[in-house]
Amino acid sequence: MALLEELTDPDLLELVNASVDSLDDKDSVAVAKAASAGIARLEAVRFRAPAQLNRHRGGAGSVVQEVALELSLVDSHAGSMVAAAEALMTRLPRTLALMDQGKLSGFGAMKVVAATAWLSEENARAADAVLEDRLPGRNADQIRKAANHAAITVDRDGADRRARRHREGRRLTLRQGEMGVASIEVEDGPVEKVTAAYRRIDREARALRKSGETRTLDQLRADIALDLLLGGQGGANERTEVFLYMDLFTYLGMNNDPAELAGHGSIPAGLARQIATGPDTVLRRIITDPLSGQVLDLGRDRYRPSAGLGEFVRVRDRECRRPGCHRPAQACDLDHVVPWQFGGHTNAEELVDLCRRDHRLKDEPGWTYRLAADGTLTITTPTGHGYDSTPPPLHEPRTQSPLTDEPPPF
Repeated sequence: MALLEELTDPDLLELVNASVDSLDDKDSVAVAKAASAGIARLEAVRFRAPAQLNRHRGGAGSVVQEVALELSLVDSHAGSMVAAAEALMTRLPRTLALMDQGKLSGFGAMKVVAATAWLSEENARAADAVLEDRLPGRNADQIRKAANHAAITVDRDGADRRARRHREGRRLTLRQGEMGVASIEVEDGPVEKVTAAYRRIDREARALRKSGETRTLDQLRADIALDLLLGGQGGANERTEVFLYMDLFTYLGMNNDPAELAGHGSIPAGLARQIATGPDTVLRRIITDPLSGQVLDLGRDRYRPSAGLGEFVRVRDRECRRPGCHRPAQACDLDHVVPWQFGGHTNAEELVDLCRRDHRLKDEPGWTYRLAADGTLTITTPTGHGYDSTPPPLHEPRTQSPLTDEPPPF
């Protein structure tokens, strides 16, 4: 206890804060990173303490209230902390070890706990082992997606059952606010329908903005959604495009590998097949390199003509190429890594998808972008830190088809 008090001594922290005022921009980033690692280690201690208290009290329900009072938390937050502490100590020891090393924040650890809560203890430990090398350096959204993928992978049948239960629990909720506002939400709706609904609303909002509307996009999206609910054409069939990536053998029911819905993340094989066999679904063949899984070409058989190069780049990239951004590619800008006016070329080797925010960031002073021949985009920040982004393969690298000894065609 005395050592912990020394580490958080106010006088020592005051000296550290005073020294921060003299840092340049590069050292400021380094200090923020070091502080984050230190906080992660302290958060590991904070998880261990209520877990120990819980063991002393035999798992009594009053532990939550005691933690809530001592730490000035609402009961729901305290309950989540105690449950997460127990999970980290028993089911997810490698995740807790990453916190001890300063490589994973408490917030990130909570994402792992939530994603694996439905697994058996044995399967949770298996997912924990899979994730050990995949969590450091990832943001919370990347951690959530990685943890969900690991959970689905270690218990594929359970994931399908869980997906069905979640979709059966869909509901519409109304939450009253203050000062004349309220919120309405479709909770746990089918992801493909929710995505299609949002795309329709967003498309109409952007069209109105282009026609001279002064309302913001957020205001327009909210107004259009309410208009549709109150008497517009909300019940009409609406065509939209979402990118669902699944292995041919998963589609045929020959395996249960997880699929991916761009902008959402991994989904169980059964749900992917349900979406892929819908009455209005358009299937495209995507030819990949069998060793790396990277996109090489698109099949041309579909209901509408191919949009060519732009469509190829969007299918290849799936999402915005800035590491950590998961805006779907079809909602992004196609951007030249080397500006066209400075010698850039309009081809797949020099085009990437960037959301509007990150497209603008590219033009800020000090940010540099370089695209390698293998598709790896390297972004260098003004402080000299480099971050790599590679289009995700459509499947794990493999050497042969499960049906033949020949390299697989997809």
